[in-house]
Amino acid sequence: MAAQKHQKVEETKGKLGLIINKKQPPRNRILVGIPMTGLLRSEWVIARYNQVIPANWSQTDCIQWIEQYSPLGYLVADARNIIVQKFMDMNFEWLFFIDHDVVLPPMTILTMNEYINKANVPMLSGLYFTKSVPSEPLVYRGRGNSYFGNWRIGDKVWVDGIPMGCTLIHRSIIATMYEHSEVYKAGGIQMRRVFESPAETTFDVDTMSWSNKVGTEDLKFCSRLMEEGLLAKAGWSKLQRKRYPFLIDTRLYCKHIDWNGTQYPAKGEELQYATKKQLKSIGLG
Repeated sequence: MAAQKHQKVEETKGKLGLIINKKQPPRNRILVGIPMTGLLRSEWVIARYNQVIPANWSQTDCIQWIEQYSPLGYLVADARNIIVQKFMDMNFEWLFFIDHDVVLPPMTILTMNEYINKANVPMLSGLYFTKSVPSEPLVYRGRGNSYFGNWRIGDKVWVDGIPMGCTLIHRSIIATMYEHSEVYKAGGIQMRRVFESPAETTFDVDTMSWSNKVGTEDLKFCSRLMEEGLLAKAGWSKLQRKRYPFLIDTRLYCKHIDWNGTQYPAKGEELQYATKKQLKSIGLG
């Protein structure tokens, strides 16, 4: 009788959405973090929620709605830092950033799962292009020298700068950056400045002129890992010694979409990176 009563209570709670009766807690293996403004194109939603999920998988989505945490004008870097704080608090193993204007190919999570299982690459990105005409690949070797273009779609390209719109990062990297980052508050939330959008104004007395330097939080993140020796401190000494320690898997060819529904590259700029076989398959070989 007592067992029947207990079962009834658990079922009632389940129907109310209060509890899921499970003997062991789910393994906190991957957190999906999505910085967003609150607006999404339907193409993005379809691509995101129609991903093929590997068998025997579990996941948690941490969706960062700007309106819930900060006034309008909230920086992307702050949104990422809130997600990082959630990631650290809940002790996840991997962080998967998806930007709200990056449309994923269907096999993205299956491909990322390959890297999760091998755990030999701590930080990697998919491929996507700038929202511009002409559109340029966000593939970087060096700073101030534009993009790197000596690759073909399907290659694995080692670089020293990757974007964060479709990016998988191991906990060792995040935890080390977290440990070496200052504490600050944004929108009443205390977190660490793991991501930062660099902006600097300087005055040159020799030329009597002002200089403004701005950048993005993704390249700043990559530069800190290399310049401050944080890859080695995170346990990745071999990568620290590499000139290009970060990986872009161009099999994960994403599209960058604007609010009008235009997907970039919009003028066929990606064709110069296609193989002969790929061009032939679409009648251009």
